[in-house]
Parts: sequence; structure tokens; C-alpha cells
Amino acid sequence: MYAVQINLLGPLSVRVNGIDVTPTAPKTRRVLALLAIHANRVVPNQLLIEELWDDKPPPSVTTTLQTYVYQLRKHLNTRLPSMGRPLQSERPRGEALRTYAGGYLLSLSPDALDWLRFEQLTQRGRAELERGEVVTAVRTLREALALWQGPALVDINPGPLLQVEALRLDEICKSALELRMDADLRLGRHHELLGELTGLAARQPTHEGFQGKLMLALYRAGRRSEALDAYQRARETLVDELGVDPCDDLQHLHRAILAGDPALNVPGANTLRNAPRVDADNRIKREVEWAQARPA
Repeated sequence: MYAVQINLLGPLSVRVNGIDVTPTAPKTRRVLALLAIHANRVVPNQLLIEELWDDKPPPSVTTTLQTYVYQLRKHLNTRLPSMGRPLQSERPRGEALRTYAGGYLLSLSPDALDWLRFEQLTQRGRAELERGEVVTAVRTLREALALWQGPALVDINPGPLLQVEALRLDEICKSALELRMDADLRLGRHHELLGELTGLAARQPTHEGFQGKLMLALYRAGRRSEALDAYQRARETLVDELGVDPCDDLQHLHRAILAGDPALNVPGANTLRNAPRVDADNRIKREVEWAQARPA
């Protein structure tokens, strides 16, 4: 059986049938990352050239690109130590990396790509939350976030295209993290979230979603004055660094905390009846490390 696994959510990792075949040459890594981000689609040569050299390709650009692809094929066609022969004969059909007119295609199953599994799990968790399946949504979103081993493409020196993709993936990760926190707050886990939210809010002071969740968790924990202080810090930072006032949602939450609005209380105590207990000491820390590693 021929199995490829490519991880981009953190350090680049490529394994073929369990063997680490991660390339070390910087430009070969960038070619692989761009093909993996666009897996099962033809990536035109022009996009690969733009990623590798921007607007200053070398005179021998076509030959050089072909060399990088050839090196990449050598990595994907690794030999099994126990068999001493290429894996090509074990493949169901064709090559993982295929050549087309004017481009290349990396053919992989969805399970072979951590970023694609992450996106699929995040979409599933969002749908579960919308259906009111809060406990299930928390489990799904934790599974999605556990795939992250650091910021996306953290050990690749990206060109213009991969820079955009890294930012896109990190934004989806922040969104998934917010969804998971929303679900935990609906389950009354505000005490357990305080440490996590305090760190996130401090490291990303202009992220209004994290600031609002910290305010709500503090308020539900009976720390109303600290919730109000958190709002003032967020407001001052937004004005000083971005020249804007807090968004309408954050201002509305501030007014609701001032008024002691009952709508801020945990919705429906009966939602906790079947909720599993979360040990704060063993909370999965990798879910927030990616956010701590990049500025907002």
C-alpha cells in the first residue's frame, strides 16, 4: 500500500509509508507546499515561478523548475528499507506528482493533508454547533485544532503565494478556536477558559473576539470589575494602535456587563447535564500556541 502524509500546519513534514522523506532544499520545500495547498488541481508553471522568484526569474527558469520537480519526485518515490525497491509498483495508478501541459498536479487523498482535514473538521464542528450539538461540536473542534503543531508553514520561507495561504489558514484556525470557546462558554466552562483566554487576549490585544470572550468569562466567574477593566484595556489598545473604537458587538457586551444583563448568564443549565468534565490542568495547549507565535 502506498500512503503519503503531508503536514503543513506547523513544521513541514512528508512521510511515505511511514518513512520521513521531508525535503530540505528551501525551494523544493516551497514547490511541495504550493502543490500540497492546491492538491488535486493543476498548478500552472507561472504560479510556481511567481512563488519561487516573484518577478525576477532566472534565464533558465524552465529547466530549474523541472529540476525542483524532479527532486520532489525522488522524495515521493522513496524506497522501503525492507523491500529495497521503489514503491511505484505498489501504487494503485499513476504518480502522486503528475505533469500536465503547462503545470503540475499533486494527487492525494483528503486524509493525506492535515490542512484539508482541519478545514473539514472545522466545517463539521460549525454545523454541529448550529444544530445545537454543543458537546459534540467541542470534541470535533478540539480534534481539528489538535492538528496544529505551530503556525502554518512555519519553517518554510514563503514567497507571495504561500504568504497568503499561511495567513488564510491561520485565520481559519482563529475562527475555529473562537467557535470552540463559544461552545465551551455555552457549556458553562468559563472558569476553565480563563487562563487560556487571558493569555490569548494579552498576546493579541487587537483581536476583539478573544477580548469579548475574556470579558464574558470574567463576568460569569463573578469578576465583573475585571471584565470592565478588560474592556478598557481593549478599547485603549484599539484606539492607540489602530485608531478605531471597539466594534459594535464589544460595545454592546460592555453595556450589558454594566447593566448586569441576565442574558449574559450561562444559557440553559440543563445543557451541562451530559457535558464531560474538562481538566484545566491537562487542557490541550497546542490549540493556542499558533496564535501566540504570530502577531494579530
